[in-house]
Formats: sequence, structure tokens, C-alpha cells
Amino acid sequence: MSSEKFSATLRIGDLNDYIAPSQGCVVSLKANSNAPTSSSSSRLHKFYAEKSGKAAIGKPVETEPVKISLKDCLACSGCITSAETVMLEKQSLDEFLSNINKGKAVIVSVSPQSRASLAVHFGLSPLQVFKKLTTLFKSLGVKAIFDTSCSRDLTLIESCNEFISRYKQCHSTTDEKSNLPLPMISSACPGWICYAEKTLGSYILPYISSVKSPQQTIGAVIKNHICQMLSLRPEDVYHATVMPCYDKKLEAVRDDFVFQVEPQGEKITEVDSVLTTGELLDLIQLKSVDFENLEESPLDKLLMNLDESGHLYGVHGSSGGYADTIFRYAAKILFGKEIVRPLNFKTIRNSDFREVTLEVEGEAVLKFALCYGFRNLQNVVRKIKAGKCEHQFLEIMACPSGCLNGGGQIKPKPGESAKDLIESLESKYMENVIVADPFENPVIRGLYAEWLDHPGSEKAKKHMHTQYHPVEKSITSQLQNW
Repeated sequence: MSSEKFSATLRIGDLNDYIAPSQGCVVSLKANSNAPTSSSSSRLHKFYAEKSGKAAIGKPVETEPVKISLKDCLACSGCITSAETVMLEKQSLDEFLSNINKGKAVIVSVSPQSRASLAVHFGLSPLQVFKKLTTLFKSLGVKAIFDTSCSRDLTLIESCNEFISRYKQCHSTTDEKSNLPLPMISSACPGWICYAEKTLGSYILPYISSVKSPQQTIGAVIKNHICQMLSLRPEDVYHATVMPCYDKKLEAVRDDFVFQVEPQGEKITEVDSVLTTGELLDLIQLKSVDFENLEESPLDKLLMNLDESGHLYGVHGSSGGYADTIFRYAAKILFGKEIVRPLNFKTIRNSDFREVTLEVEGEAVLKFALCYGFRNLQNVVRKIKAGKCEHQFLEIMACPSGCLNGGGQIKPKPGESAKDLIESLESKYMENVIVADPFENPVIRGLYAEWLDHPGSEKAKKHMHTQYHPVEKSITSQLQNW
């Protein structure tokens, strides 16, 4: 796993996300050690020395070899190592294929950004890609293929509800201090979340939306609700997602997204593994599949944004449409303004920082912004810290150009520039996709009626929301920054 595959926000220098093998890791090398996790034992140094047959201090390594997982890395601010040998094995293509062969009920959820990437690569429409992927996965033994556009509608509804609650609380006439401050910041980007927890700490975390990302939302739906509909035990289901971003692998292994059906029962992860779009292309090539000419199969409708005429539907916005959807909803609920036209996001500093404003009687009452890439991210963070942020909502993504430009997407073809590829992806993303209101999605309405009750309910908070934690930096990391 090379470091450039993760988002730039996870690779910037002052995060210490990539360290040389000789620098200290906070996880102890000794398997049975009782040393605290803040120990500065040079685990990576010894690990690499063991791989080369030499100890870090020139003596043979006598301890048992150990592996550093993504959970270890996510739990500290020391390193996310770039060595393939320490990549979490459960996040590999081999592990995915292995679980199919083990006879588990394998379910795959595909992101719309990944579909767009494959559609551009093969010269197909996103709908054709989805139908061909259904053929491919089911030929391998996958039980069902779902659509994270569907779970994204669920996250958008919960996000709309959360924003209205925050807005009303912040503008309340009572003297009670709001514990849900504005601006509300989107939480779907794990690169941004990891950076916020490791580097920004507790002062920024209250601003971040508690709603899970579409990846984790569909995982929660599958493991807590769909399993029962299919008469399956959650522990017997292996759920993989196809995502445009390597950072999604980090998100999937968070302890916050693990639950137990029974107090002493087996720990169950919402998402068992994440395959990037590039890894899915590797699978297609590994199986020698003629993808362009592959048969198209009917789509599974259980968790799928597919209307009665067979068209895909979704929202504006290639990074999830959070700002677009919440802005429209807030304008309607708070100010009685129903907006049916496309929103006019104006470029402010650069193409990755754009904002939209609602004016009522000449006064700007709502101001939302799209903020992509680390440079813009730093600017808004500084404004929030200084109490000078003028926006009520920020759609933050770690990657410039947003999710379509994720590190896990298929790379440009020879002679094709990155800019040209992004333009092709943005055009392809909504090709033959009907724009639809998430609140009118019959699948999501069914989930609320059968399971979640209503937006913001106790059940919704339990399954659709999460919390974020400031990560205390290791001594090694602090000294290195100093």
C-alpha cells in the first residue's frame, strides 16, 4: 500500500501520518507486554529490521513477529505506515474472494462515484455498469448487490433533521447555551474526520455532524435490519463496499462501527471490507472478464435507487449533495422558500471553494459552502477557531474536486490529463440519473416505517449516528512536531 493512495489530508507533514521505520510507534512490540499504549517502543523499526533479518540494535530479533493493523494506526497519531506488509489483511481483494469461498452470505454495496469511474473507463453508462457488476458479482457467488445512493438518501434526511435542530437551538431566545453549534460540518469524508480527530481536537469536533457516512449507514441497515428480512444472522453476513477512496478502509475499521447483538456475543462490523474502484478493476482483469460485452443482469431492488421505469435516481452533487440538499430543506422549513431550480454555487477563492446564499428581504439568512482539498479546509478551520465563520453549513471533503477524485478511483489513461478525467467523471456521474428528493424515496420511507420510526428518533440515533473523539498525540509525535 503506497502512501499516495490515501487522501492528501492524511499525508500532510504535520500529521506524522507517514514515518520512517526508525521512528517510534506507540504500540508495543511484545505480544504479552503490559506496557501502556503510549510507549515509544520502536515497533516499526524492529518490524522492518525483522523483515531484513537484522535487529534495530544489531542483535537477532527474538520476539514473535507482529502485524500493525489500520485499527492500531487509527487509534494513535503516530503513523499510517506505507508498507504493504502492515496493511490490514481484511481490507484486501484476496480476503474478499476468500470469504466468498468460505460460503458466507456476501453482500456488496457499490458507490455512485465508483460506478462513474468504471463507466468512463469502459465507455458505458452508470446503469450499464451497475447491471454488469451485478452479473460479475453474482457469478462469483455474491448474494446481493446494493446501492449506496440509497443509503446516502437516508444520511441526507438525518442530516437535514440535525441541521434544523442545530439552527433552531442556536437561534433560540432562551438563555441556555447551545451544545449543537453552527456551522454544521459534513461527516462523510473519513480523511477529514481522521485529520479533525488527530490534529484539531475537541474544539472542532462538536461542529461535525453526528450522522454516519453512506458507507456505514448501509452497513448498519444491512447488519441490523436486512439480515432479519433475509433470515440471516448478522455474523453470517460478509458486507463489502466499493468506494472511490482508500480512506474508507480506515473508516470501516473504526471501533465506533462495531456492535454486538447480545452482551457477550460476537463483535460484528457494519462493513467487513472496502474495495476501491481500482481494486475492482483489478478483479475484472484477474478474472479475465470482457466487461464491455458482459451480460447485464436485473438489479436487486431491496436497497436500490431504481424507479419503476428502470432508471437510477439520486441527488445533485458528486460528493454526496449534502450542501445542496440541506440548503433546499432549510430554506423550505425555516423560511418557507421552496427552491426548484439548480443552486448557483459561486466560486469564491478557487474552484474547490464555492458558496450559495439565501436572501430574504435583502438579508443573507443562509450561507452554505463546498470546501474541498486541504488548503481550503485549513482556511475554514482557522475561521471557526477564531469565531469568524459566516457559514451555517460546510460540505468538507479531503480531496480536491471531491469524492470523484478519490485516491481509489481508476487513474487517467495514457495521454489523458487528471483535469480532463475529472470533467468526464462529473459529466458521467449524473448520466441517465433522475434527480429526486430523498424524502420521497420509497425505500427510505419503508425503512422508517418498518424500523427507524422517524428522522432523529432514538432508533435512528442508535443506528444512523455516531460520535468522534479527539486523539491524544504520542510523545514521539509531539516531539517530532516540536
